[in-house]
Amino acid sequence: MSRYSAWEILKNAVKGNRDWTPAWRRAEPKSAYDVIIIGGGGHGLSTAYYLAKVHGITNVAVVEKGYLGSGNVGRNTTIVRSNYRLTPNSRFYEKSMELWRELSHDLNYNVMFSPRGVLNLALTPGQMDTYAERGNQMRLMGVRSELLDRDQVARLNPGLDVSGSARFPIEGGLLQPDAGNARHDAVAWGYARAADQLGVDIIENCEVNGFLKEGGRITGVETTRGTIRAAKTGVAVAGNTGKVMKLAGIDNLPIESTVLQAFVSESIKPIIKNVVTFGAGHLYVSQSDKGGLVFGGNIDYYNSYAQRGNLPVWEEVISELLAMFPAFARVKLLRSWGGVMDMSMDGSPIITTGPIDGMYLNAGWCYGGFKATPASGWCFAHTIANDKASEYNETFTLERFKNGQSIDELGAGPTPWYH
Repeated sequence: MSRYSAWEILKNAVKGNRDWTPAWRRAEPKSAYDVIIIGGGGHGLSTAYYLAKVHGITNVAVVEKGYLGSGNVGRNTTIVRSNYRLTPNSRFYEKSMELWRELSHDLNYNVMFSPRGVLNLALTPGQMDTYAERGNQMRLMGVRSELLDRDQVARLNPGLDVSGSARFPIEGGLLQPDAGNARHDAVAWGYARAADQLGVDIIENCEVNGFLKEGGRITGVETTRGTIRAAKTGVAVAGNTGKVMKLAGIDNLPIESTVLQAFVSESIKPIIKNVVTFGAGHLYVSQSDKGGLVFGGNIDYYNSYAQRGNLPVWEEVISELLAMFPAFARVKLLRSWGGVMDMSMDGSPIITTGPIDGMYLNAGWCYGGFKATPASGWCFAHTIANDKASEYNETFTLERFKNGQSIDELGAGPTPWYH
């Protein structure tokens, strides 16, 4: 396959773009591999890529029940950040930021990473104190942060209602200037293309409907395209983790699946410079390169595997958006969609060996799946290749729930919906 470059673009433009080759092969499943990764989303594809690139394990199959990128990697609001308070999360997500910064060069594919900044609005003096604490913790971890007053927030986002008569008056905010956005589907395509070039087989329309077990160990999978054996099998299926793991006899995982909606408006002139979050509720909004407002908020508070949502969340999210930006009241909503979240009991992820020999689990991403894509794949590949965690995911175990060592960023307790 060709390597993308300015010369290749110019050459194909002259030739009418007839010489481009497919971005990845339509691989047929082999009878056996060294590693099978279940799930052709961002985490599965990045895991396969880092297995091949970092660990030299190229005899890998990524099996996807639908088309590549048909799950959450193509159904999110594209936010990339590492503004966490707890050390395990801060360290992990900053590793992801490190990989994001060079990802387009690494993959030879433009993932459109845009470090435009993420601004968390503070609407009370108490919230300003909390953000000051979080910002100081971020700085201690080597993550840039800036505590802004109301005037600085107003200059950064002139469309915000910062008046004293606002429904939720703005006190200030916490800015992570290095955070921002990336193009979700480009991330999936970039990892798929790069993994394929290293010899990984990407097998679409191949649903797993059972696991092979020998002597209490997972030795492969049964799929709609036949039996595939492997010494190691990784599960990275996001909101479908419970369904897939039940096929292996595991039905008591510390996660619940629910729907998270997102929205895109019609295109308007540039007005939002960075990602802005609403401090009195749960809303995040940014503006795409096409001019559409991309925003989302709380999950739909019921368990579901449906990639659609309900109207009460529409009302809640849009009312919060208009509380911040009243001028958006006449902007038309273009489309909405839903992604299935696997909400963990403490709001932090699971990247670990087990729970059965020969199996490896990547799950529990709650709202944080997209921004974690590079580090998730990097850490999961390390765990699979070495049968032990890296320094970045050593605390993201299943045992922490049994031992009471939760990583509860919000302090919300063992209730998945609250995270």
